[in-house]
Amino acid sequence: MQSATAIVAGVTMAMLVACGVVGSPVPPESVGVNPTIERQKKLEALEEKQNEAAAEAESTEPQPDLMLQGQDVNLPPLQPVGTR
Repeated sequence: MQSATAIVAGVTMAMLVACGVVGSPVPPESVGVNPTIERQKKLEALEEKQNEAAAEAESTEPQPDLMLQGQDVNLPPLQPVGTR
């Protein structure tokens, strides 16, 4: 009986895999070239607004003093090169 149960389970699993993805239906308005182009345009417009806001915020920040040299410059922390 175990072998018959295993065969039935195997056939059932094979049929489920062969059927593909089971899920909710997708409306045809959201599939195709035109909706994709519209989504890309919306994303580009959003990115443009974010870039403009970032540029405005950057322009209002005080510029660092260019005369700083030597020990007055903030350096990144030292990292070990190798270990032994």
